[in-house]
Amino acid sequence: MKLYQHVIPAEFAARPNRFIASVRIDGHPETVHVKNTGRCRELLIPGTRVWLAEGVNPARKTRYDLVAVEKGDLLVNMDSQAPNKAAAEALPRLFPGITGLRPEAVFGESRLDFCANLGEKKLYVEVKGCTLEEDGVALFPDAPTERGVKHLRELENAVQAGHAAVLLIVIQMKGVHVFRPNRRTHPAFADALRHAAEAGVQVLARDCLVTPDSLTLDQAVEVELD
Repeated sequence: MKLYQHVIPAEFAARPNRFIASVRIDGHPETVHVKNTGRCRELLIPGTRVWLAEGVNPARKTRYDLVAVEKGDLLVNMDSQAPNKAAAEALPRLFPGITGLRPEAVFGESRLDFCANLGEKKLYVEVKGCTLEEDGVALFPDAPTERGVKHLRELENAVQAGHAAVLLIVIQMKGVHVFRPNRRTHPAFADALRHAAEAGVQVLARDCLVTPDSLTLDQAVEVELD
């Protein structure tokens, strides 16, 4: 789906903090907003070509958002808001027959990304965007995420309450062949993911067709839980 109205290329220079980056547009320095607060160290390398989307709020401090980056032959969308938008478009295709799809559904002590009616059950879906790739393996998370562990526990609770629950990993690129939890970075998330899967939470991973201005869920990717 198309996400941005106007995008331009730039050259990445530096990231002073997790919210902003320094880039060069046709050789001219510019400060831009980074639409991903994750580390993204393997993506944001000085000299790398990035893509910027022009903001629509004239009162904002920065004119552009950094939304995508070229990693070798891969184009990676790194906008942390994009996976939910792409998932909302794709969920009726992934789960034919769902009705009443709505975002930001409260369950237990968490707010999960989506809820829908699936026959006589509720379907709860939590979406995680994945931008970390190593040798064709997609990994999540790229930084410890206690919030992610909490979401897995809530999905497990939803299954125990008689509902259906899904963790949907949106891999924001092509070129990967398998998804694995990033145990090296956050062992507790990897453990919680395996426990949730064993309790009946469905774990799905999909790669994406990526252009500078769009992100669309595409092929299923094998999930390996260690």
